[in-house]
Amino acid sequence: MKLLQVSGIGKQHNSQLVLHDIHFSQSKGQKLVIAGESGSGKSTLLKIIAGLEQPDTGEVLFESARVPGPLEKLIPGHPHIAYLSQHFELRNNYRVEEILDYGNTLSQKESENLFDICHISHLLTRKTDQLSGGEKQRIALAKLLTTSPRLLLLDEPFSNLDMRHKQVLKGVIDRISDRLHITCLLVSHDPQDILPWADHIIIMRAGTILQQGQPTEIYRKPVNAYAAGLFGKYNLMLARMVPGFENKGKYLVVRPEHLALVAAGEGELQGAVHKILYMGHTWEIEVMVNQDIVTVRTDEVSVAVGDKTGIAISAHGVWYW
Repeated sequence: MKLLQVSGIGKQHNSQLVLHDIHFSQSKGQKLVIAGESGSGKSTLLKIIAGLEQPDTGEVLFESARVPGPLEKLIPGHPHIAYLSQHFELRNNYRVEEILDYGNTLSQKESENLFDICHISHLLTRKTDQLSGGEKQRIALAKLLTTSPRLLLLDEPFSNLDMRHKQVLKGVIDRISDRLHITCLLVSHDPQDILPWADHIIIMRAGTILQQGQPTEIYRKPVNAYAAGLFGKYNLMLARMVPGFENKGKYLVVRPEHLALVAAGEGELQGAVHKILYMGHTWEIEVMVNQDIVTVRTDEVSVAVGDKTGIAISAHGVWYW
């Protein structure tokens, strides 16, 4: 049985199409990510799933029961679905423990376990105006989890965090899934947040689902340039210009890590090193090939700007449009 079933969801705002015929499902324990550019309808869809916004068409089933919209309930929302908005708020001039105690139905032991999972046990006596943005977010998350939801919806949870707080929150979300057995659905646009975590990815554009599948499929075989660009750099070349790939399709597409620098005269492409960029754990080498830039990602550098070089293409990393 599916935990969540979204069928035919459509929505308009002021005659503008926001969502059109959205269909997908989520199993219990499955880590699902919805990705897409700003304005693609991700946040609206999340609110509809949570029962906080009314769809114009279609329905959301949670544990086989329809989720009513806000026009059908006095108090909008579903008791077993928690939604953390990008614009969460905590009341000022309250201690953290006061905020968390209000409406908390968990036992003391369960609460202590939850606060440990959310990495906020050391913050309980502080006032809300003494917290960083990342700390406030984890407290808002813990507050939601005191209701013991079975599905947690997270809307761009990493977007306003520095690297340190982002890593802490990633650990919290993992522990929520693994230790509390709460199923998570996350909206994000950052491939570094999505690819290592997700079991399944849905790509949205202009209110429709463009592609969905496992992370490896989405990354290696995107359906078009929009889908490819969401998950990092790629090289687009005319297939007829690349020896050995002439008859495979009109365009040859390959990620930088599926290319390798080889000696001049070897490989499928020939060019000159245009720029060398240090990315922290890798290098990106831009090579001028027939007036176009081809980017190669490598762990070490043995060339200099201006050097002639060949580029070898890994066939298993290529797709075609």
